[in-house]
Amino acid sequence: MEIIKQEVLIIGGGLAGMRAAIETSSQLDTAIIAKIHPARSHSGAAQGGIAASLGNSQADSWEEHMFDTVKGGDYLGDQDSIEILVKEAPENIYELEHMGAAFSRTKDGKIAQRPFGGHSNPRACYAADLTGHILLHTLYEQLIKRKIKIYNEYYLLSLILRNGIAAGIVVYDIKSGELVIFQSKAIVFATGGYGRAFKITSNAHTNTGDGLSIIYRAGLPLEDLEFVQFHPTGLYKQGILVTEGARGEGGYLLNKDAERFMQKYAPKMMEIAPRDIVARAIQTEIDDGRGIDGKDYVHLDLRHLGGEKILELLPQIHELALMFSGVDCIKKPIPIQPTAHYSMGGIPVDINCRVIKDKNNTIVPGLFAAGECACVSVHGANRLGCNSLLEAVVFGRRAGKTVLNFIKEFNFIDLPDNCLDLAKEEINTFLTPRGTEILADIRDDLQYTMTKNCGVFRKEEELRTALETIKKLKTRFGFVKITDKSKIYNTELLEAIELGHILDFAEVIVVGAILRKESRGGHFRKDFPRRDDENWLKHTLAYYSKDGPTFDYKAVKITKFQPQERKY
Repeated sequence: MEIIKQEVLIIGGGLAGMRAAIETSSQLDTAIIAKIHPARSHSGAAQGGIAASLGNSQADSWEEHMFDTVKGGDYLGDQDSIEILVKEAPENIYELEHMGAAFSRTKDGKIAQRPFGGHSNPRACYAADLTGHILLHTLYEQLIKRKIKIYNEYYLLSLILRNGIAAGIVVYDIKSGELVIFQSKAIVFATGGYGRAFKITSNAHTNTGDGLSIIYRAGLPLEDLEFVQFHPTGLYKQGILVTEGARGEGGYLLNKDAERFMQKYAPKMMEIAPRDIVARAIQTEIDDGRGIDGKDYVHLDLRHLGGEKILELLPQIHELALMFSGVDCIKKPIPIQPTAHYSMGGIPVDINCRVIKDKNNTIVPGLFAAGECACVSVHGANRLGCNSLLEAVVFGRRAGKTVLNFIKEFNFIDLPDNCLDLAKEEINTFLTPRGTEILADIRDDLQYTMTKNCGVFRKEEELRTALETIKKLKTRFGFVKITDKSKIYNTELLEAIELGHILDFAEVIVVGAILRKESRGGHFRKDFPRRDDENWLKHTLAYYSKDGPTFDYKAVKITKFQPQERKY
């Protein structure tokens, strides 16, 4: 059995993972483990921008950025983390610029900034509507420049802990079908989000929350997983992202009566109110029969912006709408609906990206996390647009710096003799004939119930239906039939493992949503429509048990801004 020793392992090749690797590679032997090529990571799908209080088009400050983020997150965000995010934002933007990121420019040559949902000032630094793509390739160039080792098409199966310390990982080499053990001094999870738990999603097919499930199965908690962001504007039926930048540039949301209905829901900010508010407004219009032609969508109208502006600032949106909806947005409005987009929760970490295992913030030595898979809780209950790319870069860099300091006094830990057992058992279970259940049927049923019963609006009865369905699906999953028994590029096997991961954390999302009897940010309970700070101004921590998740709670860190009513 092959054992590879590597000082630092970064799991995931998106923005957070690459930025961490760039930091650690200056002093340490660093490798990235990625199930797809890093340049295909979902960070590249981010369109609208990355936030920073540069003040290039209007006076701005980190204090204003912080307040907008705290308020946007409905006061559940940890304010010590948020302060770090917004204070370090400008230096990270300039660092990306100096690495070669091709930001759009003002007439006087500064980085251009556009308005974005929930931000009181224009602070979205953008590269047309290709911001994530540009940043991803900028950082990938830095990986090549630094000769950082990339294990491409290696799939994480399990985390190796010894005496509570991270010692290594077991991965599946997709190209050969062999298991490989990596022994390391430090492991950084940067495994991204889990939008594929839902039927309508903006997420890539690879976004199956693998890192969350593996942490959960290792006995460590998941934080605030009930808070799922539904982006207001996904292409109708497809869910493909239509950037908030389209509204930041002046796009209108219209119902069947051609009414700019955001006037009713957020009269001050209109279409650039925070995402949870806009998504609920759109869903309300649809549910109340004001969708276009009585269907499940409304219109995003860009026609008044003019063809020149659309092709200069929103070229990808023009192309996507044309390709997937058959709509030329220069001439016709785009059909859109809310789409599952982002996880505010994730693997709990402290401000230095060290994974924590309980409400007392006890760290797990050698284990770190950054990006969407992590919950340092800068987003609280609802993420503001452009703060996700920012979090990935700021906390990816911080994770790298923390690892550099940590490893100075740390060495390799001997691996336990049975470290392969879990991974072997999982693979052998799927490859052994055991039933007639079809993988795609279970996945479709799961995605349908998550979208229908645990979506933009939630109620106890519907959540209970989702939980009952998930439990039945987990039973059915035990009888899945895998027809491909080959070792090389067995994508059917990978899809089965991924579905097992989704079933794990989908149950956590639903149970967390049942328990949280309030409405806050992206979690809106129709049967408990008000925020309840007295009982629910706290983070949830979910732990694995064979009977379903068990929950504990930890305090929200409030430093500067006391909770108040959230109005836009």
